[in-house]
Amino acid sequence: MADRLRLDRFLPYLLSVTSNRVSERIARTYDALFGLSIPEWRLIAVIAEAPGITQADIGERTRMDKVTVSRAAIALAARGLLERAPNAADRRSRHLSLSAAGHALYEQVAPKALELERRLFARFDAGELRQLTEMLRRIDAAVAEENG
Repeated sequence: MADRLRLDRFLPYLLSVTSNRVSERIARTYDALFGLSIPEWRLIAVIAEAPGITQADIGERTRMDKVTVSRAAIALAARGLLERAPNAADRRSRHLSLSAAGHALYEQVAPKALELERRLFARFDAGELRQLTEMLRRIDAAVAEENG
């Protein structure tokens, strides 16, 4: 008899459910404190690390689809948190940077994000967290390799 699929033992399912739970917890915090959605926060964090990045590059880094990235960029620009500059290499593309208000918001959110991360993972020691991080990177690399 062939192996039976058991969702409670199927690693892709467990990763997805756990990721969703973590994202939902973070989303509630970012929305309550700063009025930010997860995609908006991801854009702010990525742009803070790589000023002048394009929306396409953000999508590639974060694995968010074009529409999600575009909507988040439009919402952040409307709030005065994001500046969009023309991309001379591609007229359809824009270079994104944080405005002064965007930088100020990032400086408020980043410590809260780190604090939340510490609370969520407080049950694990430093070695376990390093191992988990390495395993997640290896899983990501394996999936990327599978996708060719």
